[in-house]
Amino acid sequence: MSNDGPDFGLRALRAFHAIVKTGSVTAAATDMGLTQPAVSRLLAQFEQTIGFDLFYRDKGRLVPTPDGLLLFDEVDLALGNVERVRALVRDIADFRVGQLRLVAPPSFAEGVLPDIIDRFLTRFPKVHLTIDSRSVETAKTLIATRAVDGGFLKLPLDRPDLTSVPVISSGTVCVLPADHPLAARAWLDPKTLKGVPLVLLGLGRLSRAHIDAAFARAGVRPEVRVETHTIGSACALAARGIGISIVNEMLARSYLGDRLVVRPFRPDLRHDYAFVTSSLVTPSRLAQEFLLEVQRSLV
Repeated sequence: MSNDGPDFGLRALRAFHAIVKTGSVTAAATDMGLTQPAVSRLLAQFEQTIGFDLFYRDKGRLVPTPDGLLLFDEVDLALGNVERVRALVRDIADFRVGQLRLVAPPSFAEGVLPDIIDRFLTRFPKVHLTIDSRSVETAKTLIATRAVDGGFLKLPLDRPDLTSVPVISSGTVCVLPADHPLAARAWLDPKTLKGVPLVLLGLGRLSRAHIDAAFARAGVRPEVRVETHTIGSACALAARGIGISIVNEMLARSYLGDRLVVRPFRPDLRHDYAFVTSSLVTPSRLAQEFLLEVQRSLV
C-alpha cells in the first residue's frame, strides 16, 4: 500500500455498496449485471487493498462488520455524488443545461435575432441566453477576452485576436413614407436626394462615413435634418415625414410597417456581418450550435 493510502477502483466500491444494499453477492451480481464470481473477486481485492475485513462470513452469508458499516455510509454518499456528476455530464452533452453569452448591435438584436433565438431555445430550452449591446470597440474587447462567448459585428474587423464567420450581407436603402413624391422612383442616389431632408445615423459610424463619401463623390451636400443613433428611431422619424432615412436594408425590415416603403440607395453600399469569437480558444459547443442556427436561418 502506498503512502497516499489504498488505491481502489470505482467498480470495487460499487460491488461493496451493492452487497450491503442487497444482502448477498448473488443479488449484487444481478444488480450490477456481473457474474457472482466477478463480484466475489472485486470484494476480495477490495478487502485486500484496504487491509481489513468488511464482512463476517457466516455459513455463506455476508454480514457487514462495524468497519464495513462505517465505510458504507461514506461510499453511499460518494457514489451518489458520482451519479450526480454523471447526470450533469449527460445534461451538458445534450445541451440540457448551459449558458451562452452574446453581444450584438441593438438593431441586429431587435430585428434579426428574435426568430433565431426562438428556434434555438426551442431546441435547447434549458440553456440560459444573455445578449448584450455595446459599442463596436467594447464588443470586440468583450469577445476577444472571452467575457462573452461570441457576437455579431460588421466586417472588416482588423483584429488578429478575433475569428469571424460571415453570416449575412445587406444593402443600403432609403426609407420614406409611401406617399412621398420620391416613392415613385425605382431607386435613389445622392443627386436625386439633393436638397431633400434626411435622417441619418450619427457621425462616427463606418456606414455613415460611406454615405457621406457617396454624396461627396456626387458633389452633393446632404441635407441632414436629424441625426440619430438607432435604425428604429430613423425609421420612426421617416414615417412622420421628417426626412428620408438611409439605413441598412436588413435591419430596417422590422421597423417598416404599413406607412413606409424602401427604395435601393445607389451606389450600392454593403453591410457585411459576421459571427465573431475569440481566436485564442475554440468556440464553446453552445456558440457553435448557435452559429449553425444562424446559418440555417439566414441562408
